[in-house]
Amino acid sequence: MNLVEYTILAASSLFVIVDPVATVPAFLAMTSEDSVSHRLRTARLACTVMAIILLVFAVGGAWIFRILGITMPAFQLAASIVLLLVALDMLQAQRSRVHETSEETEAGASKQDVAITPLAIPMLAGPGAISTVIVLQAKAADLIQVVALHGCIVLVALASFIIFRLSVHGARWLNPIAMKITTRIMGLLLAALAIQFMLNAAAELMPGFFHSGAPGVEQGTQTNAVPSTTRS
Repeated sequence: MNLVEYTILAASSLFVIVDPVATVPAFLAMTSEDSVSHRLRTARLACTVMAIILLVFAVGGAWIFRILGITMPAFQLAASIVLLLVALDMLQAQRSRVHETSEETEAGASKQDVAITPLAIPMLAGPGAISTVIVLQAKAADLIQVVALHGCIVLVALASFIIFRLSVHGARWLNPIAMKITTRIMGLLLAALAIQFMLNAAAELMPGFFHSGAPGVEQGTQTNAVPSTTRS
């Protein structure tokens, strides 16, 4: 995978799993009594914290795996299941409980400051987003792709802040119908990404099963080969 392909994969998958568009209703509900300036401060802080958390897990994910004795294929398989659960809810235009529960949203509405919890964690930087950055970091072929991934994390955080800012000022394109359509489209893309992660992990965990046809082909080629003869 070259740099352009990797960057597109990282940016698209991160934006889909963070899903700031679907977080807008909860953000507006939890800051309904705040002024515009306070709402913007909350959005700015939440997106900053989200970026820091994802960067920390991207850099330290491999170290955590070594301590716990977890292999990357095993984690990738678990992450693909989490992403698939989120995608199935998104296809129904529902906010997945993998991001946050209704109890966490209600608790956030009663808090004075919701920027760090529950907005940054777990609504934006939830288990799915953390799993995604760890898997993408492991897929990076060189330092340039690692830097590209970190840039994508910052870019998604910036895009999330822009979406929150538009929602605060009442942008018309953030209407319920448009949000549901966008959520379903991103859910379909996320489901495909989750299945691909699952297949990649299964291929690494069971390489003999996915390449079982190769030995037979090689053996048949050797069997059907006609030995060369020499005449004196």
